[in-house]
Amino acid sequence: MARHSPFRNHLEAALVRSLLAVLHHAPFRLGLSRTAFRLFDAAAPRLRAAAWRNLELALPETTRDQRARIVEGCWRSLSRVLADLARFPDITRANVHRFIRYDGFEHFEAAKRRGRGVLFATAHLGNWEFSAFAHALMAEPMSIVVRPMDNPLLDDLATRYRTMSGNTVIGRGKDFLRPLLAALHHNQAAGILIDQNVTAGRGVFIDFFGLPACVDSGFARLAARSGAAVIPGYALWSDEESRYVLVFEPEVEITGDTMRDTQSIHSRLEAAIRRHPDQWMWIHRRWKTRPPGQPPLY
Repeated sequence: MARHSPFRNHLEAALVRSLLAVLHHAPFRLGLSRTAFRLFDAAAPRLRAAAWRNLELALPETTRDQRARIVEGCWRSLSRVLADLARFPDITRANVHRFIRYDGFEHFEAAKRRGRGVLFATAHLGNWEFSAFAHALMAEPMSIVVRPMDNPLLDDLATRYRTMSGNTVIGRGKDFLRPLLAALHHNQAAGILIDQNVTAGRGVFIDFFGLPACVDSGFARLAARSGAAVIPGYALWSDEESRYVLVFEPEVEITGDTMRDTQSIHSRLEAAIRRHPDQWMWIHRRWKTRPPGQPPLY
């Protein structure tokens, strides 16, 4: 992790705590969250540039107007993530169904009956924070595998919110596999974000939107080793219902062939993104790592 000065850490943490407090009590929290992200967008134009480049690469068939709508949708989706995070302290078992419902819960139930644990293959699609938070209230707590933040104060704050509904946070580190395997051994569920770029030394190249993308094959190897069921899952916003739909897709077949399984998992993710392109985090430079000899795309 990168090290920042204590002053910067405290300043960042104070700003985020203040923003969450304001959003928690504000009657128009989503509008305020969108304003915050508009300011962030203006301060970091490279993120919007990355989104446009990603759309050129991944969805070349789209028009400029369609790409503009997808980029704006991406920012709206991120605004909802922040606004809903601020509301976590007020969401309980009694009222959670006002904000989200299941679609495909039977796939989770079938996986649980196998008794080998469940690996949720999830992504920065829809509201990944709320999906785990709500599942703990509607069904049962789970483990969340996360990369620790560079700012330890922000990391502590994020952990506090992520565990409010009973979930356990497992930080990616030298020993993160031990508690993860223990959870699966006890037939529990764990969620892992699989959609971010990794360096060539850590990953393998698979096809993602018709382009070579470097991904961590550890997820597929973990599934094969543990025997856990792999279920793609995403909390997707529904304008028609004015709430999220927590979609659990049918289980992904794991063969033990790491490359084949990794491709299968990401093909399912790609299909989900194509169905809801305005809810994926396009601002991430997903195709940054290139195969040997290929020029950079950004």
